[in-house]
Amino acid sequence: MNKHIDLNNLKNEGLENVSNQERRDFFKMGLAITGVFAGGTLFSAISTFNRAHASDFAKKYPYKPHYSMVMQQDRCIDCERCMEACVVTNNVPRRHGNYRTTILEKETPDAIGGKREFIPVLCNQCNLPQCVRVCPTKATYKDKSNGIVMMNIKKCIGCLTCQLGCPYNARYFDETRHAVDKCNFCWDTRISKGEKDTACAHACPADVRIFGDLSNQEDRVFKIVHQIEKPVWILRPESGTRPNVFYTKG
Repeated sequence: MNKHIDLNNLKNEGLENVSNQERRDFFKMGLAITGVFAGGTLFSAISTFNRAHASDFAKKYPYKPHYSMVMQQDRCIDCERCMEACVVTNNVPRRHGNYRTTILEKETPDAIGGKREFIPVLCNQCNLPQCVRVCPTKATYKDKSNGIVMMNIKKCIGCLTCQLGCPYNARYFDETRHAVDKCNFCWDTRISKGEKDTACAHACPADVRIFGDLSNQEDRVFKIVHQIEKPVWILRPESGTRPNVFYTKG
């Protein structure tokens, strides 16, 4: 299983076309707001939220619950407990390149206070998922009740079109089932059974991964995304997929 990816030498991982400007923006690590969040730009969402009508709020977060995850990226210590918990909980085949969640690693030899930065990644559960749009058999679909991007393994023909369409390299081909699979926020293994956290969030000892409901104004995820003290950003905003995974500094 590929545990680490050096972003300086990343090849064929869904990020090879990242522009230099995008890399600079992202690796400011919170010094600037670079992203877009589920309902629009982060600045416009913050400035207009208190004045928004209930109908406007429902349009931004149409699912009940509207599952999301916030990564407090600078807290990640690369202990890999999240990865192991995901493999065990979701029966992910232990083969090179197979993962539902992993940790990207960037070497920063000139950085003050440390030489490495860790970025947890998983399926971004996009509001406008490219994988759903390109799937010829509708094996990939967005759940109408909670917005999670799901896989119907029985419909998958293994064409890998969804892998090519995903901007986040968040899918793998399961040779044991001859189908593509991915993170579904542990819906079938935990959340639908009454658990409040995904396996990766539950296993994290550093409070990196925060799972919650963006449609609930009292939820911790909602409060972090809408606060103004700390920058919040997303990966690859230019893809236009409007992801439900956000990044900030703890």
